[in-house]
Amino acid sequence: MNIREELIKEYNSLKPEIIQTIKESVAYPSILDTSEANANTSHPFGVEIEKCLDHMLDTCKKLGFKTFKDPKGYYGYAEIGEGKEMMGILGHLDVVPVADIDQWDNDPFTLIEKDGNLIARGTSDDKGPTIVALYAAKALMNVGCTFNKRIRFIFGTDEESLWRCIFRYCEIEEIPSIGFTPDSKFPVIYAEKGLWQVILTAKGEDITISSSGAFNSVPASIDYTDIKQDELIASLKKNNFDYELIDKGVRILGKAAHAQDTEKGINPIQRLAHCLKEIGIISPTVDFITSKFALSPFAEPIFGLLKDDVSGELKCNLARIDVNKDHSKLYLDLRMPVTFEMDEIISKFNKVAKNSGFEAKQHDKLNSLYVSKDSPLVKTLCDIYGEETDFDTTPLSMGGATYSRAMKNFVTYGMVFPDSPKTAHLANEHITINDVDRAFIIYGRAIHKLSQ
Repeated sequence: MNIREELIKEYNSLKPEIIQTIKESVAYPSILDTSEANANTSHPFGVEIEKCLDHMLDTCKKLGFKTFKDPKGYYGYAEIGEGKEMMGILGHLDVVPVADIDQWDNDPFTLIEKDGNLIARGTSDDKGPTIVALYAAKALMNVGCTFNKRIRFIFGTDEESLWRCIFRYCEIEEIPSIGFTPDSKFPVIYAEKGLWQVILTAKGEDITISSSGAFNSVPASIDYTDIKQDELIASLKKNNFDYELIDKGVRILGKAAHAQDTEKGINPIQRLAHCLKEIGIISPTVDFITSKFALSPFAEPIFGLLKDDVSGELKCNLARIDVNKDHSKLYLDLRMPVTFEMDEIISKFNKVAKNSGFEAKQHDKLNSLYVSKDSPLVKTLCDIYGEETDFDTTPLSMGGATYSRAMKNFVTYGMVFPDSPKTAHLANEHITINDVDRAFIIYGRAIHKLSQ
């Protein structure tokens, strides 16, 4: 049997159903909701997330999979095949909130097919790729493939937050021996930096500095409305730092970026601290920022330039600040090179913070992913990708986090191609139908190969 030819034939008949299933799945606004009403229910992360999980499992059952739903609602899975060993495909059904609704051309939860694109929240991250891989497995079933391993699709529901779903799965369920996560870029992500998010708390101060923002995002700006504004403006001008005047204050302008790419952004909190220090503001928090982070995106005053050849530099994002008479708080996100011991880095950071009067409270921690580029898994997936495209097959590392790091011998595999739009988390999130066409064959061949 020529698997590739059979997959192409099946895809031509399954394609309308794939698009319809994506349409149905994205219609659920599966955004995290951990309000008290959801506690101790079958929908701990929100009613819409549970509805989306139920829909996915119902779809899988109709496709011929055996399904299971965690009684607590944290995850579900669908399985085909026989054998003692199991391969896995990890996807997530929760999506990020729509904070930029004015920038969307249409309702984010109504699939729009336009100019060869499928547009809606979740089409790229991660409902679309998961469904494409699911139907690729269905195509293999349709043509009578024999699987020497069981194939299990595991559906998480809390990936965009604290990963409670996949952690619960790993605590109580069978772990696949090999597999991939369709939640980033092709050809293969073989290394993902360790992630640590921490809140530093110290005594209150006489000055007020406050901002909002997520751990994983370099802030775009920060407003300052306290003392010495004229001197601050003079310092901003001297340092060629962008700013604008606002009601009762000054807005220091930065450049937003993902925490995995801190060097691509400009952190306005660090710029503000630099200037406040320069004009003589007395503040332990300002002193801590300027002495331990300076204007660096890599926390070089603490660690030096900590980097490896596999995954690059340690990245440190000062995401948020909250200083007033009651307390002083800093919110930080660190992405750590994969060949370094995370606990050693964390211990050093906590010691530095403690010596400066801050207490560190961990918000989140994800161990790194590192599978050798020479492993059979990476080589197999890269070879399939190379046979189906003309793109470079060199495996990649990144600072972002996918479910692959939750299990051994897993990597991240598509479905963003080098020429794909990168729209995850953005307004008008979408995937192209051309990418669905290409990824279907790649996923089908990969599932077939890994299940043998």
